[in-house]
Amino acid sequence: MIRKLMGKGKETPPFRYDIVGSFLRTDEIKKAHIQFRKGEIDLKRLTDIENMEIKKLVRKERKMGLKAVTDGEFRRTWWHLDFFLGIEGTEKINLNQGRNLNGSKIKAESFRIVDKIKFQDHPMIEHFKYLRSIAEDSIPKFTIPSPALFHFVQNHNGNNIYKTNEELLRDIVKVYRLAVKAFYEAGCRYLQLDDTSFGSLCSEIHRDHLRNRGIDPDKLAEDYVRIINESIEDHPSDMIITLHICRGNFHSSWFASGGYEPIAKVLFPNCKVDGFFLEYDNERSGDFKPLKYIGDQYVVLGLVTTKHGGLESKEGLKARVAEACEYMDINKLCLSSQCGFASTEEGNILTEEEQWEKIKLVVETAKEIWKE
Repeated sequence: MIRKLMGKGKETPPFRYDIVGSFLRTDEIKKAHIQFRKGEIDLKRLTDIENMEIKKLVRKERKMGLKAVTDGEFRRTWWHLDFFLGIEGTEKINLNQGRNLNGSKIKAESFRIVDKIKFQDHPMIEHFKYLRSIAEDSIPKFTIPSPALFHFVQNHNGNNIYKTNEELLRDIVKVYRLAVKAFYEAGCRYLQLDDTSFGSLCSEIHRDHLRNRGIDPDKLAEDYVRIINESIEDHPSDMIITLHICRGNFHSSWFASGGYEPIAKVLFPNCKVDGFFLEYDNERSGDFKPLKYIGDQYVVLGLVTTKHGGLESKEGLKARVAEACEYMDINKLCLSSQCGFASTEEGNILTEEEQWEKIKLVVETAKEIWKE
């Protein structure tokens, strides 16, 4: 069935076989970060080690045949907080207790707004520049948390700086417009917005929690689509921006379940990103029916789980892609893992060898499906 649906070659992001972004931290990275926190090495030494390990990672990504390469988020503690804390007007806070993700408790850390937020001299611009310098002829891909998530976290933590919600939303858009511009000027042509707010809005449990706080989840979804669109509306046509929707990925645990139906009609036809990375590795993600609401964007099917080392079968993946083709043209589909392998520095519960076997599976399966 797949053979009859073969599409054409694809040389622009998102690629037929793509990656979400993060990789398991190497032992050298873990050791260096511990030493830095203890004051045993300085920032320059830490950066040198990070650069060396990222260079090794990029070589491995290229060796695996990936067209897009990332820095694995090796410099980060969190997939999102590191970026948020680089925005002026924010500071790190310690919470009373860490959030419970299906039995795994995350570190009790977050951020809050302490002044009007601004995007200026963000360290991740330099992080991208280094990635670009070693990517050779591969496409350097960079990931940052979405503007929707910035607001979603602040909905929980609260702030005393912004008097109205609209005022905060306007400044979030200003920050992200400058961020997109800065990454573009640094040479970034493939930027991904990572988001768990929409993943939460897929869950009836989380939607009920919002309603109990007087928040309309449908209106919130509309606001989030709006600020994403306003954040990226001026980005140049040669810059690809995608949105990855996640339901939680800490140490192989998750925090939300539910198919895409509650957000599909609002998000898919209206969000102006170039593509969606959608988790579809198990029953928690629902079926493919919501794909019928996708506009002209590409969809990267996250069929290969990063939550454990068990390897999916090629035939099983091909069958799932064929199933998705009932709702979308195969020429608009791609394949990836469901999420990154280490959304936080702890990483998921699998080995580096298992991680690379999964990348190999994605590449080989996609090549067999799309003949690329």
